[in-house]
Amino acid sequence: MATKVTAKAGALTAQNEKQQEKPTPQKMSDFLASPKTQEWMMNSIGDKKEVQKFVSSILSATSTNIELQSCERNSVISAALLAQSLNMSLSPQLGLCYLVPFKSKAKYDKEGNLVKEESKTATFVLGYKGYIQLAIRSGYYKNIGVCEVREGELKSVNPFTGDIELEAIKDENAREKAPVIGYYAFLRLVNGFEKGIYWSYEKMLSHANKYSAAFNAEIFKQINAGKIPEKDMWKYSSFWYKDFDAMAMKTLIRQLIGKWGIMSIDMQKAYENDIQEEENTLKSASGVSFVDIESTDFEGAQASENLNVAADAETGEIIRGEATADE
Repeated sequence: MATKVTAKAGALTAQNEKQQEKPTPQKMSDFLASPKTQEWMMNSIGDKKEVQKFVSSILSATSTNIELQSCERNSVISAALLAQSLNMSLSPQLGLCYLVPFKSKAKYDKEGNLVKEESKTATFVLGYKGYIQLAIRSGYYKNIGVCEVREGELKSVNPFTGDIELEAIKDENAREKAPVIGYYAFLRLVNGFEKGIYWSYEKMLSHANKYSAAFNAEIFKQINAGKIPEKDMWKYSSFWYKDFDAMAMKTLIRQLIGKWGIMSIDMQKAYENDIQEEENTLKSASGVSFVDIESTDFEGAQASENLNVAADAETGEIIRGEATADE
């Protein structure tokens, strides 16, 4: 056992030395402006103005999330191309879609030999507003939406027929003060088909705890109970912590469209990509630290601009590293 530990320690030391020898990554702006990258983008996109918009969208996304600036450049381009192919803006303010950094830890065999180096890649993730926009564009939907359900608004749910009876609180101020007890998504197709689904708050909490490696339900309960000091809140940057309701609505609208909706080609592409990324996260959760759509804190991005931040895959806690230079 001691021999194996020593071997692994030696491999780690060798890896650290190798990492120290690596040159400073090229700035994102310089990479995008390089003749080789410009030529590649022109061949892929085909229009100079569209290339300029494409570059601007990448710079906008990477400027608000410091972790993206250290991702493998090709992965950033590939993820952004998917957004471009769907005609989706990467602007954080719109919330249609996001570039999300995933950090895969180095892997070793039983003898401590390095099998795969540590890497950080960017991936494309669609927000709930993006799902709704794609549905509207398809022309199949007469109406589609998702919202929170407040205490006192749910009258009945029939688990056999799927019938849901809701009655909204008419006083808007009173409704805003009432606690959220669940979420409701609905669609109405142009052919007359209608469907709605309801998930309780507890069911959504359980779903997030199971499928988001950057989220921990117990920690979330402690945060809501005021048991986590404000000075420690920077550790929990998952968007499930920051805006649970927004993430819950995305989850429910995806469930609704996936099971009951009609998907255009663009919708299928976005949906399959979303599912694949979720499956990849589950398969490699023990070896991945990441900031998912759930973890991009846009309002706090400038404050943490010079921090090297990574998420603990088991607890969702964000670990502060050494300062990194702006790229």
